[in-house]
Amino acid sequence: MHPSNIFDSAYDFDELSRLYPKIEAYIIINKYGVKSIDFSQAKAIKCLNTALLFSKCKLTYWDFPQENLCPAVPGRADYLYYLKDLIGTSKNVNILDLGTGATCIYPLLGQALFDWHFTATEISERSLQNADKIIKQNKLSNQIFLRLQSKKNQVLKGAIKSGEYYDAVMCNPPFFKSKEAAEKANLRRQRSLHRARKSFLVNKDNRNFSGVSKELWIKGGELAFLSRYIEESLLFKEQVGWFTSLVSDKKNLKILLKLLKNTAVDKHKIIEMQHGQKVLHILAWHF
Repeated sequence: MHPSNIFDSAYDFDELSRLYPKIEAYIIINKYGVKSIDFSQAKAIKCLNTALLFSKCKLTYWDFPQENLCPAVPGRADYLYYLKDLIGTSKNVNILDLGTGATCIYPLLGQALFDWHFTATEISERSLQNADKIIKQNKLSNQIFLRLQSKKNQVLKGAIKSGEYYDAVMCNPPFFKSKEAAEKANLRRQRSLHRARKSFLVNKDNRNFSGVSKELWIKGGELAFLSRYIEESLLFKEQVGWFTSLVSDKKNLKILLKLLKNTAVDKHKIIEMQHGQKVLHILAWHF
């Protein structure tokens, strides 16, 4: 993780339980004799991340339907720390978050960690309504603004208005090409989490990470989405400092870099984020 990430430390479950008592129901003693949670349960993961936000970010409310994707707060914070390195220590920073989801996680973290202002877009009205409730409950309506993206085949068009300027755009795109691909990935993850257990029943409906269709998959997968994103970025080169996105599949980077070259960007960067055994990349470019 980023060396400045405040979440890169062992979890104090006694303190987390004090701040968010619901987590107590999911605390276990692992094979090393220390407190942990059962990471195979979606409700346990939701409780852990809620407790982390209450502890480190001083939020007082964070809730969303169980069907929605529960973000891993430490990993989401990492993206923001690397984004801060990219844009520097400017004051009055404005960030555009593409596809904020029901949890509004990046704006909440960015505001708490760096006092940034956000405009957050979303194609799902239901998710936007939930994000709005979170913002209002935490009295952040002056720092975080929501915007419905009514054109599902657009990325930046309709998200950036005339006269606006953003220091950076950030995005965590849907990774999968189809519902079936997402379910296969979930089954592999369940097997990994349960392989130490003597009895194990795979249940494709017990997604430990949750998530609805708009969050997990899109036609053409992340490559199609990011290709469209790069093409549209040329239209807004005067209104954005840095365009950035997470890239889950490393194989896509070569294709995307070629597309950036054809788009004649002035500069690009690939930032590697290591989270345990998982490696993600941030692709960043500006004109």
